[in-house]
Amino acid sequence: MEIRPEQPGDHDAVRDLVTAAFGSAAEATLVERIRDSPGYRPAYSLVAVVDGTVVGHVMVSDVTLCAGETDRTILSLAPLAVTPDAQRGGVGSALVRAVAALADADGHPLIVLEGSPTYYSRFGFEDARTHDIQLHVPDWAPPEAGQVLRLTADDPAITGEVVYPPAFDGVT
Repeated sequence: MEIRPEQPGDHDAVRDLVTAAFGSAAEATLVERIRDSPGYRPAYSLVAVVDGTVVGHVMVSDVTLCAGETDRTILSLAPLAVTPDAQRGGVGSALVRAVAALADADGHPLIVLEGSPTYYSRFGFEDARTHDIQLHVPDWAPPEAGQVLRLTADDPAITGEVVYPPAFDGVT
């Protein structure tokens, strides 16, 4: 398996795999909207390729963390997708580890996400509320689905409420 930055030629394959992984085009549309937004970070949009086929994708982009009158840009992982026939084979884990390592090497203090605590805890993600970071998760998700991964450049004083950019409207 090769993990590499997503290229424009991968876009159709990514759309197809994200749609298949989630059983809906909503998350694939989110990927496209993030690509078209100011918060897009091409270096943090990775694909997993097996035998020349794109089988996984992860994207980390900018969101705002508001703390009183202070706003700061932080990173959010969304979405992570693996084609159904490649799931449970380590593709998603490899993508999460790779994108987290890139963000850490670039000096980012943390990454937030909304996702399964059972799945993401293996990478060091923790309930964001215990770090005084609030993510507004959907009503159907448990509160602990709002998670944070503190990286090497972490500062415990980084707290606040995550505000998603317009690309996420109607998706989160």
